[in-house]
Amino acid sequence: MTPGNNGASTPEEDDPFGYLYADGQANGATPPSGGGGYGYPGSVNRVRAVGERKYGQQTAQGTYGQQATTAPYGQVPQQGGYGQPNAHYGAPETVPGGAQTARTPMPGHGDGGGRGRGPNTKGLLIGAVAVVAAVVIGISVAMLGGGDDGKKGDQAGPTASTSQSAAPTDSETKASDASVKLPTIDAKTVRLDGGATPASDVKGAKADGGFYVNGFNQVGASLTWTVNGIPKAGKYSVYIGYSVPGKDQTATLTVNGTASDTPVGLKNWAGAPGGDYEKGWTKTYNWVQLNKGTNTIKLSCEQGNQCDALIDQMWLVKGWVNS
Repeated sequence: MTPGNNGASTPEEDDPFGYLYADGQANGATPPSGGGGYGYPGSVNRVRAVGERKYGQQTAQGTYGQQATTAPYGQVPQQGGYGQPNAHYGAPETVPGGAQTARTPMPGHGDGGGRGRGPNTKGLLIGAVAVVAAVVIGISVAMLGGGDDGKKGDQAGPTASTSQSAAPTDSETKASDASVKLPTIDAKTVRLDGGATPASDVKGAKADGGFYVNGFNQVGASLTWTVNGIPKAGKYSVYIGYSVPGKDQTATLTVNGTASDTPVGLKNWAGAPGGDYEKGWTKTYNWVQLNKGTNTIKLSCEQGNQCDALIDQMWLVKGWVNS
């Protein structure tokens, strides 16, 4: 072969822009037309027009000079022989009458038509309301429980006298008296039985005129106080003013006919020396349960008691004192 222009008879010699040059025009190169390609007649159609190729399509290259065809959806394209048309895969939407594809919405999301439902906000709202309700119920139970504890302290007990404590201070007695004013009585004015008699020889008694009850140191001796005007049934503390000769003594308390299981502790809180009644004046208290209106409170020397004491006064305060 001699040097020169051999024409555009082979694909590698095909110049898609040959029609722009004089020698290309001489050899029959033409501009692109409606369905043809660039270059010379019979050239390979390598270039597709913009938008001709569909997304998702696959093409199979046919034999030289042949146009590829589209295989039906789902079929594997078969390679044709020389000069035979070759099938290639085509998306269903490119086949006449092919199926139309649509995106299936995920559960819980909208379908584009406004018929889908959003997040499950109703369930979240119900859960939040349940948590708030549980907290409110817990607080209410705690508050009611605290109130019950307070009420239990004011309920009546089964016995007339449930406890006897240490010697009270003056400030404790005054604080109790300030809330509810209850009767106070001198021991000499109550009913005396069993050899108990008034006396005033020992100094230091706080009763009017310095009187006190003597002769209490024998079994059967007693002082009975009839108390009127109790405003409300409930808990009270009965105080007893007394003196002991430098050693602890005991007595029995009976309220409305019921004797207490706990003895009245007439202890030497004043720290008086042995035999010195004058320096032994002090006071103590017991818890009692009283009825509304009239009640009887009896202090007596019973079998098993050590009753060597002088009694000068008795009085009541509301509630059970704590010291």
